[in-house]
Amino acid sequence: MIVYEATKEEFLSDVFDDKLVMNICKNYNDKIGKINEREVRSWDNSMQYMYRVLSDREIPKDAGIAIEFKIPHTSKRIDFLISGSDKDDRSSIVIVELKQWEKVEKIDSKEAIVKTFINKGIRETTHPSYQAWSYASLIKDYNENAQKEDIKLYPCTYLHNYLNQGTDDPLTDSIYEYYIKEAPVFIKGDSGKLRDFIKKYIKYGDNKEILYTIDKGRIRPSKSLQDSLNSMLQGNREFMMIDNQKVVYETALHLANEALRTNTKQVLVVEGGPGTGKSVLAVNLLVEATNRSLVAQYVTKNAAPRNIYATKLKQNFRKGHIDNLFKGSGSYVNAPSGEFDVLIVDEAHRLNEKSGLFNNLGENQIKEIINASKLSVFFIDEHQRVTLKDIGSTDTILKFSKELDAQVTNMKLDSQFRCNGSDGYISWL
Repeated sequence: MIVYEATKEEFLSDVFDDKLVMNICKNYNDKIGKINEREVRSWDNSMQYMYRVLSDREIPKDAGIAIEFKIPHTSKRIDFLISGSDKDDRSSIVIVELKQWEKVEKIDSKEAIVKTFINKGIRETTHPSYQAWSYASLIKDYNENAQKEDIKLYPCTYLHNYLNQGTDDPLTDSIYEYYIKEAPVFIKGDSGKLRDFIKKYIKYGDNKEILYTIDKGRIRPSKSLQDSLNSMLQGNREFMMIDNQKVVYETALHLANEALRTNTKQVLVVEGGPGTGKSVLAVNLLVEATNRSLVAQYVTKNAAPRNIYATKLKQNFRKGHIDNLFKGSGSYVNAPSGEFDVLIVDEAHRLNEKSGLFNNLGENQIKEIINASKLSVFFIDEHQRVTLKDIGSTDTILKFSKELDAQVTNMKLDSQFRCNGSDGYISWL
């Protein structure tokens, strides 16, 4: 979804006539919802800089311009896109991540993380080059039209208020070298360099055609993402399935096919105690569903299991390549019905009723997950609920399944992997 679209000529005219922000605000309210003043101020500021950058005759006047492009299945929006073709007539899009930042602190102990002033305080956030690179990766990995048409994506970031800090500039420190190479950084005084970057890839205009191609692209995982996941899983003995895990695995894949074939919602509830391999099975399902070109995500309330499995899977692959496959349980508050093919919920007993920082968003996480998916798989052990906020139960899943007209299948995992499968120990536990 694109909030604002125009040719370069129309964009320049809108900025010059002070109509751009008004048009963005109107479209934003119509397509997304209420807008906050901070975003309006940032648009007003940043678009003046982009006006200067694009005021160049060599950048074709019919190049496509998009502002606030929402990446499907995420809450992420790309600030600015420019479309056209290069000197070899290859379809190209330049992605520009715009920042109002004036200062940055580097963080050595975390990959691609910096500190800066955001929303009235100093906070940790991802490096802007990482952001731009990850947005391009998401489109490459999930937009079928981008894959079929071989649309080239060139991310960069523009911090137009940021002054060069000299040889020890934290923004361009060597620890961020990989991402800066993938998505170059431009700062205050670099408008000419950014202009040259754009002209390198946008030689001819397309009258917004490539933007429409991306916007209308069906969401499907790319072959490269599938190959990456398969290679990650191979050789990882921790993810080997045995016994009735295989039965549950095949049932889940069958239900995914049924959901798509009959256009009905399917819910699979898998009960199992500690050590029954629920998480191993969940990761295998995630990989195989993606391998079958289904849009799937692994969901947990807590970040720890997501981070552990994502780290274990990706091995030598770069952070971000598969991170979008692992999501928090509060990610589906506003998701349309059936937006995802498969949502795999690990530790479903730990789900909350409400989402958000103050537990004030949405109606119920279980209902939202069932609504957002064609097949939802809940791995659950009601004996492992540990706080009063944990509301995940088989009865609650059944209640919302009935409300959303979803067909329910119940299964159990019995095989134990911990403590040599000691039934006595598991019973005591």
